[in-house]
Amino acid sequence: MVIPWVGYSLSEFIKECQPLSTAKFVQFLSYYDRHVEKWTGQSSISWPYSEGLRMDEAMNPLTLLTFGLYGETLPNQDGAPVRVVIPWKYGFKSAKSIVTVRFVAKQPPTTWNDMAPNEYGFYSNVNPDVDHPRWSQKTERRIGLPFYAQRRQTLMFNGYTDQVASLYAGMNLKRYY
Repeated sequence: MVIPWVGYSLSEFIKECQPLSTAKFVQFLSYYDRHVEKWTGQSSISWPYSEGLRMDEAMNPLTLLTFGLYGETLPNQDGAPVRVVIPWKYGFKSAKSIVTVRFVAKQPPTTWNDMAPNEYGFYSNVNPDVDHPRWSQKTERRIGLPFYAQRRQTLMFNGYTDQVASLYAGMNLKRYY
């Protein structure tokens, strides 16, 4: 399913922020108010939700800072007030309800990588050759197609190999999943 996001390249935002040259990563923190989100006290997840990217990933023109979809303001259920979209990574890397952006020198802690590092790597690129410990990632179901046609082969980097493979040249993508 193709989503018509409303926003712009995250690189434009980063350029405006003028991070220090020591910044090698970008960390995103979600909205969190323990007085409003009372259910989070029963959750095993540490709040606020945290996600991160290397600076070169964040500066890639495909990485979007979005505040809407389908020509409308981004609704809460889709990550309002603002979210990041990284189309070559698994969905949980696309931080939602962002209220804080930090430019940091060291790899930031991320919610799912902290919760289950053997299942959710920091990079989390779409890679059909690296299975999740509990399921295969070799195929995927394409939403928006008739049910009989939904299952298809997963494409490396979600089909964006030409645009992003150079970011990971020389990396062992099975080790750094």
